[in-house]
Amino acid sequence: MKLFLDSAITDEIKHSIEYWNLDGLTTNPKHIKNSGKPFLRVVEEIADLFAGTDKPVSVEVDPHLTDWEQIVEQGTKLSEMSPNFVVKVGASENGFKAIRELTQLGIRTNATLIFSVSQAWHAARAGAYFISPFIGWKETYGDSPTTFIHEVAEMLERHEYDSQIIAAAIRNSCQIADVALAGAHCVTAGLAVYQESMQNPYTVHGEKVFQDAWDATPSDE
Repeated sequence: MKLFLDSAITDEIKHSIEYWNLDGLTTNPKHIKNSGKPFLRVVEEIADLFAGTDKPVSVEVDPHLTDWEQIVEQGTKLSEMSPNFVVKVGASENGFKAIRELTQLGIRTNATLIFSVSQAWHAARAGAYFISPFIGWKETYGDSPTTFIHEVAEMLERHEYDSQIIAAAIRNSCQIADVALAGAHCVTAGLAVYQESMQNPYTVHGEKVFQDAWDATPSDE
């Protein structure tokens, strides 16, 4: 399962590339806002960070756009900014139409805000390169993220669609493990979630036990 960072903060991205050999990046309008920078400036900085690699970077079109032709127009402009850019489009009738048109133009897309298997099917049928089921939001309202990812993965395999699943809106390390076992191709989460997933109280306890033992061992001098 590939590890993507969900962020638009360049310092976080640089850290993740250096420390984790990050596989890709996802952004959204909220992350762009949190960066404190204008949209075009942020995406240009991100493009520079991934230049010379084949790592995908999902950049979302203006969520106010509801006409498929406008989505295609903006998506085409975004794709021209960087060969790494994948155009992120919200799930809807016009969104799926835009995904189909962008795919026919040879532009990779990421169908986002996916909350049902039927939405995932429409996205895959339209040719979406990535499909992004939102896990944390589903779990908040009592749905099983594991079952959801497994069903989407089964649908893709059974009907031989090439779309890859990016498990999105990940809130904790347990969800990372769950989607990995359920069949997600990629996971995307924030910096803090990944850093927490690398830790465990038992590891801290074990390190203290070994440190005490190291300190109590007679010196060779």
